Amino acid sequence: MSETLVMQTDLDRLSERVEKAAALVQQLRDDRARFERERDELTARVQEMEQKLQGQDVSALMQEVATLRREQREWQDERRDVASRIETLIKKLERLEH
Repeated sequence: MSETLVMQTDLDRLSERVEKAAALVQQLRDDRARFERERDELTARVQEMEQKLQGQDVSALMQEVATLRREQREWQDERRDVASRIETLIKKLERLEH
């Protein structure tokens, strides 16, 4: 009888291990499917971006970006200069009013 009990316990343990392994295999399959979908989406996005940039010179685009940044800084400097001039004029007007 004890031999039957030991075999039953061993079978129960084996059954638990098999169930855990099956669950793990299913989880891995789900993960793989999700990763494949993500990979496919990213591949599509890369291809879309490549099509948008196709025929465009990357170095020319980078130069254009640098030029736009420089122009932005110039506009910001000019804006600060104009704001400073307005502030000076306001102070002069305030002195004239008093």
